[in-house]
Amino acid sequence: MKIALCIKQVPDTTDIRWTENNTIQREGVESIINPYDVFATEFALNLKSELGNVQITAFTMGPAQAEGMLRKVLALGCDEAVLVSDKKFAGADTYATGLTLSRAIRTELPDFDLIVCGQFAVDGDTAQTGPNIANFLNIPQVTYVKDFKEFKDNKLILTRELEDGIETVETSLPSLVCVLTHDYEPRRPYINGIISASRKQVRVCGLDKLSLPVEKAGLRGSPTYVSKAFRNISAHNAEKFVLTKDESVNLLKEKLENLGVLKNA
Repeated sequence: MKIALCIKQVPDTTDIRWTENNTIQREGVESIINPYDVFATEFALNLKSELGNVQITAFTMGPAQAEGMLRKVLALGCDEAVLVSDKKFAGADTYATGLTLSRAIRTELPDFDLIVCGQFAVDGDTAQTGPNIANFLNIPQVTYVKDFKEFKDNKLILTRELEDGIETVETSLPSLVCVLTHDYEPRRPYINGIISASRKQVRVCGLDKLSLPVEKAGLRGSPTYVSKAFRNISAHNAEKFVLTKDESVNLLKEKLENLGVLKNA
């Protein structure tokens, strides 16, 4: 089985900066691996441990600094890594990102069997990139995946978490899955893995390799327009009271009456 693992580098939430186009600045900003992608990586590595004959190629779209994140997943046990990087990709929304990554997978791993993504990215929280990749590659997708149960007859049996319970589904390969977080502790790299990762080549894939028109990449290829980006600052002034039960009831009644929510009896 050949797996394309799509991961993303996201800005540290304490250090978010914006470009003049109201998109998140990624170059020169302290970044971390998207938390959902940590579990997507674990999902792919668990499949490798269970099935044995599995090759994992990690893909990420971002600036040159994202190579460090790719080497971290190589140290964990991924086999190859591709950095999809070009200045013309800057400012891409989920549509343009999905199109670019789908072209990169077709170019670098054309005989893939499974694509694994995190369900959400904490810097956007749209959950659209994975489904967009599946759409552009015309393959089935399974979202909100919690774990896999077994693989047989070229079909992967999965559990997915819904609002009203757990569902077991079956998907034929090739397909794409979007993974949720899990309650187990993700693995950490050993020193031998770190040494091995430092020696591996990270392939770089730019626009010229993808046969993608420049007008369909990055900000130019993004139908989403961000008109304004800002931090939410609460203007509420909180008050603290130390009261008895009866005093609390009277105070609450007074406040509600002043607001016009509760009319005087």
